[in-house]
Amino acid sequence: MDSRSRARARAQVSDAGAAEQPRRAWSLIAAAVVQGVEAAGVLLASVLAGVDTGSGQSYHTNSGIALTVIGIATALALGFVAAGLARARPWSRTPALLTQLFTGIVSIYLIQSHRYEWGVPGLVLTAAGFVALLVPPSLRALASRPSQDHNG
Repeated sequence: MDSRSRARARAQVSDAGAAEQPRRAWSLIAAAVVQGVEAAGVLLASVLAGVDTGSGQSYHTNSGIALTVIGIATALALGFVAAGLARARPWSRTPALLTQLFTGIVSIYLIQSHRYEWGVPGLVLTAAGFVALLVPPSLRALASRPSQDHNG
């Protein structure tokens, strides 16, 4: 096989690989953005809790520090899930759906406590997140792919 034939074969393989890669669903990008905004919101709330702790406005200093650390770790985890959604990783579907459920519950509590500035945006994000994760393009993109190692 001469070098021209090898180059042609490589081009055909790379064209076939490009054709097999599915386009990323718009809904997954939207879900990743929602998840990222939620991560930023948790990070903001954690920073505010840290500032309150530092200025002596926390009920207990130790619990304020713990709340800040847990909040920052949660924001990092939510960012990791957002990256998984953006890359259409099947593992990211369950934590993203659970995040939406938890955000919705917390948002309802915030609205009942007359904290509309936090509760209403949380409910809007929850609705957008659920819609983006449960529309058919997202469901197809995040469906677990059967293992090709097994001869069944």
